[in-house]
Amino acid sequence: MPLITVSGLPSSGKTTRALQLKAGLERKIAEVNSDLTVYLINDESLSISKETYRELHSEKATRGAQISAVKRHLGKNTIVIFDNLSYIKGFRYQLFCEAKALSTNACLVHVGAPKDMCVAWNKSRPEGEAWPEDLFDALVFRYEEPNPMSRWDSPLFPIAHEDTEADIPIDEIWDTLVLRKPKPPNAATVLKPVTAGNYLTELDKITTSVVNEIIDLHKTSPGGLVKLDAYDPVVQLPMRLTVASLNRIRRNFVTINKMKPIEVSRIRPHFIEFAIKNLSADM
Repeated sequence: MPLITVSGLPSSGKTTRALQLKAGLERKIAEVNSDLTVYLINDESLSISKETYRELHSEKATRGAQISAVKRHLGKNTIVIFDNLSYIKGFRYQLFCEAKALSTNACLVHVGAPKDMCVAWNKSRPEGEAWPEDLFDALVFRYEEPNPMSRWDSPLFPIAHEDTEADIPIDEIWDTLVLRKPKPPNAATVLKPVTAGNYLTELDKITTSVVNEIIDLHKTSPGGLVKLDAYDPVVQLPMRLTVASLNRIRRNFVTINKMKPIEVSRIRPHFIEFAIKNLSADM
């Protein structure tokens, strides 16, 4: 089901508006007796630190985690609200393409507030929750304001800082996302199925890479809580671990998934879960 991307300057009130959107849509769902649910995704729910926006490498990993979360929750019975800066038009285009590839509608909600008001609101936030001043200025400078003439920024619903919760156009958003028939995906947005040969190559390459990462982490943190990558879940390594046991688990996983292929994007998280579960069972 549909995707709502919330965009705006840092400390412009995006999360407040996202929560109001969620509440308004849930009231609409109850009113029409629909079985839809509304799911809110933001950096807090993904445990993403503001500091990840300082460096290109860490921000790239952050965007990967955000896109993965959106794709994971977009479903036929779910409206996803993605509450984020979404300050780069290329990132908004990527979100637009993800929705279109699933033949579902999408819209953009732009939370508008003057920079000086955002500065004041940021300074009033509790210690540890405010954006550092230099990072705040950098993000404001890089912000690419939505353009309703661009198809990835349309339909665009602006919400001004002086608007009340009652001013949010819930009925219009509902009509756009739920009642309007979605356009068919373009050839460019349709996910191409992998061939059998490519799938087996990816299956082998990804599982081997995970095995090597686990071995390297175990050398420095046996029995510790670790993250294999920026957007992998936290896992606990066993105290004792051998290369032979890991390779045996990898071969079992490959054998199972040769017979019943899964999406390439799901191989890594599924194998991590499979490996840790089986390592724990062996101890």
